Amino acid sequence: MSALEIRDLHVSVEGTEILKGLDLSVNSDERHALMGPNGNGKSTLLAAIMGNPKYTVTQGTITFDGKDVLSMEVDERSKVGLFLGMQYPAEVPGVTNSDFLRTAINARREQPISLFKFIKEMDHAIDELDMKTDLAHRFLNVGFSGGEKKRNEIVQMLLLKPQLAMLDEIDSGLDVDALRIVSDAIMHAQEQTHCGLIVVSHYARFLDYLKPTHAHILVDGKIVVSGGPELIQKVDSEGYDWVEKEYGVKAKSEEKPKPVLLESCGAKKAA
Repeated sequence: MSALEIRDLHVSVEGTEILKGLDLSVNSDERHALMGPNGNGKSTLLAAIMGNPKYTVTQGTITFDGKDVLSMEVDERSKVGLFLGMQYPAEVPGVTNSDFLRTAINARREQPISLFKFIKEMDHAIDELDMKTDLAHRFLNVGFSGGEKKRNEIVQMLLLKPQLAMLDEIDSGLDVDALRIVSDAIMHAQEQTHCGLIVVSHYARFLDYLKPTHAHILVDGKIVVSGGPELIQKVDSEGYDWVEKEYGVKAKSEEKPKPVLLESCGAKKAA
């Protein structure tokens, strides 16, 4: 059984503290819905777990299967089984989906995956996500619609078979039919790998499809209340005002999110 343990996590962005002492535990086969008003730290949490250099951990611990995640580079975090389905997937001209995914898979293996097995698995994933058959030969996310980019993140999840998958608003940009296709693929992937899931979403319909085992509301950098599916239904019908009143917290005002470009990560590392 794989286990993510987060204790007293504080994270800052450009000198501003976003997470202020967050605790969370996620085990294999569990599905955790992470909810809360925009701008209160949900995406920050996932980015900090994955090691985005824009986010600075100032206090606390993150361990996965007893290993210190904060001591790992981003690629090491991927190799131990962490995966992030991004809210703003980057476009990478000149790199095909197939080259990107085969390289990512081989980075996790002692022996390279055979071409035949890779093609078979990728074709199956493309079919499961109901995507165009030429996906393997298209440049990574270049010219993709918003919905195609999100489905392509799940194609990556199916092929990489992570032990913990974090999905950051993977449902945004998807129509009703696509929501069902994506949620079915996510559930099938978990059945096959027994991975843990952390899902950030504002849509009760999507969470109904995924049937979370746990639900958390994050306000002003902390998880203030946790529960089960009933918590999702209460938020869907009443919003978050009751959380502020009942728990004496005040949600931060929303700031317009900015996509993080791949080249900014490279520049940071080079520096």
